[in-house]
Amino acid sequence: MALADITIRNAKPREKSYKLADSLGLFLLVTPSGGKLWKLKFRVDGLEKKLSLGSYPDVSLTEARKKRDDARKALAAGTDPALEKRLAKLRRREDVANTFSVIAREFFEKRASDGDKAWSAATLQKNEWLHGLLAPTIGKRPVSDIRPFEVLEAVQSFARKGNRETARRALQMASAVFRYAVATARLESDPVRDLKGALPAPSTRSHAAILDPVKLGELLRAIDGYSGNTSTLYALQLIPHVFTRPGELRQATWQEIDFDAAVWTIPAGRMKMRRAHHVPLSKQALTILKAAKAITNRETGYIFPSIRSIARPISNNTMNAAMRRMGFASDEVTAHGFRATASSLLNEARDRQGKPMWSSDAIERALAHGDDDKIRGIYNRSPYWAERVEMAQWWSERLDQIRAGAEIVPIGRPNVRRRRN
Repeated sequence: MALADITIRNAKPREKSYKLADSLGLFLLVTPSGGKLWKLKFRVDGLEKKLSLGSYPDVSLTEARKKRDDARKALAAGTDPALEKRLAKLRRREDVANTFSVIAREFFEKRASDGDKAWSAATLQKNEWLHGLLAPTIGKRPVSDIRPFEVLEAVQSFARKGNRETARRALQMASAVFRYAVATARLESDPVRDLKGALPAPSTRSHAAILDPVKLGELLRAIDGYSGNTSTLYALQLIPHVFTRPGELRQATWQEIDFDAAVWTIPAGRMKMRRAHHVPLSKQALTILKAAKAITNRETGYIFPSIRSIARPISNNTMNAAMRRMGFASDEVTAHGFRATASSLLNEARDRQGKPMWSSDAIERALAHGDDDKIRGIYNRSPYWAERVEMAQWWSERLDQIRAGAEIVPIGRPNVRRRRN
């Protein structure tokens, strides 16, 4: 006999649980604590199973019967409703554990410890910052539920504010996280793989650099007269000689300098190309380093420590800020621009016969654009090393001439046997 709502309301708890049957396998289980739980009994392959349909009065008699009918329809179609419910519960639990933010942090941890290909601390920090921009919109969403338009809408908001490069990098970061989720069997495909052309292209802007020797001489003399922090002074004096990126230079440590061999070895973890890079040091560069060492009087630690703490290097804006105080504008010169200065003037250098003085390959390797470390740790066997050593000294001498304001004339050089790949 089918249940009536009044019968359910009047059912009282007993010492043991008991059932009130409805129809077609539906029954109400009344527990000693007074709970009233809807259950459906059915068979699959001859085995009796039970499916929980909720509790009364949250689920009314009418709703319980509808759930029963839906379960019976699924059963008739060959689906086990109890199994489906259990799988759905597991999927919900898995979704909670596989949100975009959870997988992003897991991916970042992996890339930060990826051996020779590991991200640098700066790269990790940059990706964490990009994740922080997307977290409010998709961070708590299961990756399997995120749709392309959600990510596109998020990154387009950055582009509309004029931050096109940020939008592009945020989309790249999101795509990398989704691909990692695919690789770890938590997602079928990257939902943003076809969005690359959806963002407006960022305007490219080169690092400001001085290419005129006369203007460069003014800057070099201004640097020598800088009266601020000595770490900043020595960093600014050294960077024109070594062709490195500002971040590579400001984080340099004394352990990386071999004064006897006149070589600075930058570890792979700080290099953009993730390969150790060897920098030949001219006599002038060594003089600057020795002066810095006399001030710090340390065998280890940063060569250019922060004024606030020797445990940290000068900040990434310190050198640029110093040049602004000297009167050189941001669209005129940057610390990164010294690389362009060296590259341009070295490529333009000609001997008395009008021939290039330095091979473009040697210049590229000096800028760490090529693989100059095929035989790790043995810099004097790297391609173009001999030419790079001579070029470093020649360049420092030319900087001395430019600083002095002397007329710049091509300086001949003895023939060097260039080692090709």
